[in-house]
Amino acid sequence: MQHVRSIAPRLAMALLVTAAGATAGCKKKADKTPAPTEVKGSAAGTAGTATPTPTTPPPAIDAAAAAVITKAVTPAEAVAAADRTADDKALDAGRKPAELLAFLHVGEGMRVAELFAGGGYTVELMARVVGPTGVVYGQNTPDILAKFAEKPWSERLARLASPNIVRVDRELGAPLPDDATNLDLVVMHLVYHDSVWMGVDRTGMNAAIWKALKPGGEFAVIDHSAKDGTGSDAAKELHRIEKKFVQTEIEQTGFKLDRESDLFAHPEDTRDWSASPSAAADKRGQSDRFVLVFKKPVDAK
Repeated sequence: MQHVRSIAPRLAMALLVTAAGATAGCKKKADKTPAPTEVKGSAAGTAGTATPTPTTPPPAIDAAAAAVITKAVTPAEAVAAADRTADDKALDAGRKPAELLAFLHVGEGMRVAELFAGGGYTVELMARVVGPTGVVYGQNTPDILAKFAEKPWSERLARLASPNIVRVDRELGAPLPDDATNLDLVVMHLVYHDSVWMGVDRTGMNAAIWKALKPGGEFAVIDHSAKDGTGSDAAKELHRIEKKFVQTEIEQTGFKLDRESDLFAHPEDTRDWSASPSAAADKRGQSDRFVLVFKKPVDAK
C-alpha cells in the first residue's frame, strides 16, 4: 500500500503563486481525494501490487486559512484550540479526548500512530500535542477510505497542512510503513472489534505493531465492551468485544498489560445493543468502553 506525507509542500507552492499575483477570486472547489506527494511500500498481503495513485488534485487551500496546525502544550489545550471544527467538538463529551490523551501520556516530540484513523479526529489532537518535533501516522485501509473516510480524512489533512502528520493507506494485517519505527505509542480507538469481523490476520497485525514500537513503547486499545464470556462473538453484530479476549490475544505477542482505565465505564450499559455510530443513535457515547494500555518490555528484542 502507500503512505503519503501531508500536503505542506504543496501548500508552500500555493502561497508562492498567490504572492506572485495569481488571479484574484479564482478559488477552486475542493476535490475529494488528495494526490500523494510521496509513495512508498507495496500492498500488504499482495506482493508487488501497489494501491493506484489518486488522479484528482488535493483540495484547494485558502491562503487566509493556511496557518500550520496550532501547537498545544497539553492535551487539554489541544482540545480547547479555537481552530478545531464544530463537528469534532460535538464528539468531545462522549470521547473525553483530553482525559484519554493524558492517560496515554501523549507529549511533545513523541512518535505515535493511530490505526483505522477514520476521518482523523484523534490524529489531529495528537498532532497538536506532539508538535513539530513529533510525528503522527494515520492509517486507514483502502476499503474504509472508499466507503466513508476519504472525504473527511483528505479534507482534514488539507485544512491542517501539518508536516508532522503522515497519511498511511495500508491493510490492517501490515498497517505501518517501514519508516514507522521506534514509535512511542500505537492507538486503536473503538476499532479492534472491526479487525475481528473483517477477518484481519491479527497475529500479523499485532506483530507489526510490536515491531514498530520502541522497547518500552505502548499499544493502547479502547473498545466497546461485550458481555463477559462472549469473546469476539458480538464483534460484527453489536460492534463490541470482550475485554478479556482482547487482553489475552494481545499478550500472546509478548505485550504486557501496563494499566487500564474506567474513564468510559457505563455500568448501566446492558451490552446487548449495537455500539456502531450509525446504529447507536441517541445512545452514541453511552456504551461501556474499556481502555487497555500494553507495554512492549524495555528488554524486548
